[in-house]
Amino acid sequence: MPMGRCLRTVCVIVVLSLSIISSQGQQKRTLTIFAATSLTDAFEELAAAFLENHPETDIVLNFASSSKLAAQLMAGAPADIFASANSSQMDLVVADGRISKGAVQSFARNRLALIAPADNPAEITGIQDLGSKALLLVLAVTGTPIRDYTNAMFDSHNDEYGEDFARRALENLVSEESNVRQVVTRIALGEADAGIVYQTDVTDEVRDDVIRFPIADRHNQIAAYPVAALDDTALPELSEAFIVFLRSDAGQSILGAFGFCSLQKGTDEAAAEPTTETSLDKPIKDETEVAPCEAGEAEG
Repeated sequence: MPMGRCLRTVCVIVVLSLSIISSQGQQKRTLTIFAATSLTDAFEELAAAFLENHPETDIVLNFASSSKLAAQLMAGAPADIFASANSSQMDLVVADGRISKGAVQSFARNRLALIAPADNPAEITGIQDLGSKALLLVLAVTGTPIRDYTNAMFDSHNDEYGEDFARRALENLVSEESNVRQVVTRIALGEADAGIVYQTDVTDEVRDDVIRFPIADRHNQIAAYPVAALDDTALPELSEAFIVFLRSDAGQSILGAFGFCSLQKGTDEAAAEPTTETSLDKPIKDETEVAPCEAGEAEG
């Protein structure tokens, strides 16, 4: 082969190689986020907003109950970020070694609400009815964060409605759903008389199909949502960028639009809250950590 043709061939190979390397460098990075079911609508909006400033990124959202997600992560499922609906499920993943305790941060709060079908066949007027009349109650399955919060809320009413109120309420239980959104669906379809959900689960899609009753502050449970990047994430900088966005004014505004109680800005306590500080048997000590989360009036 003539020298000139050989050199041209080498040049073509080099150009092609550089082109392939450049193309590979421009391939989109995929951020995988495991998030509690109650975060579905908000995180879909948050992901879309984040991608506006990170067009080189794809986001895969995996929604399920926090307990199911924690089990998947402890079984080795690949993920970059875990956003849980309570600290206990996050703590399990921390104890398993996939997340460092110091990486966990709070990003939102939620609270419980009692819902009934729009036609309210059981003529429910408030939480007291769950333990005083026969009705069809639907709850999330035992072991999910929403069920833990619900059980604690029922127990809190024992002093007011009788020491066996929680037992009487649970005697009406006819179905346990794998996640809170399925509870909402059952009530919206009129397949049961009452259910306990997060206030954020009464979305525009079901608002006309259910009645929401507030639960008094002294009995309600503030659900704390922690988030952290997995220690073995292949995208640590991108994961951190999403978490920073989640806790930023813009991210908190989106969460607030979906009914979450956002973090108060400028509080060191909120930024450094350890996962073990939030428990179901005691109230949050510093209410300044969260924006007001009003119970409001019953909505139809």
